[in-house]
Amino acid sequence: MGRKEFVCGAVSGGILVLGAKYGRGDREGESAKEATYEKTRELIDRFIAKHGTVICRELLNGCDLLTEEGRRLFEDKQLKDKACKPCVVSTIQILEELLNPWTPPPIRTE
Repeated sequence: MGRKEFVCGAVSGGILVLGAKYGRGDREGESAKEATYEKTRELIDRFIAKHGTVICRELLNGCDLLTEEGRRLFEDKQLKDKACKPCVVSTIQILEELLNPWTPPPIRTE
């Protein structure tokens, strides 16, 4: 977000998706908000379990994107491919699981 390197943009986008899907609308109350918060925490926790943090600067090993030197380092070390793209893929995978939870098929008793 503006090269400030706070929360990873992929995670931020994932939170927006969860808010759009589960967020409180005009008619929903606290239960919708709490469900969204729960899904958001799960997204963040699972992302951290995989990547160690949600903080962009940490994911980029301290590369400072606000400086010309940092942007050059980002390019030289191919961090878009080595850090950013894996974070986007992870976020998408987590969202797929959160939005489409697997339900086991019914057990046949016949």
